[in-house]
Amino acid sequence: MEQRLVELESRISLAEDLMEEVNLTVYRQQQQIELLQRQLRQLQQQLQDVLAASREQSPREELPPHY
Repeated sequence: MEQRLVELESRISLAEDLMEEVNLTVYRQQQQIELLQRQLRQLQQQLQDVLAASREQSPREELPPHY
């Protein structure tokens, strides 16, 4: 009976360690996801800015129709 109790305590300890490791991994992945989302928003804004600037290009900068 004593041996069985020791084995169960050992398994519980291992399970707790694994759960802590998984929680840390999930936390790190969430941090990465949030960083990637911020970077994506920045890139989307940059693209919108470039597209808006290209639409606002003055007629003098455009090539004549025969080019």
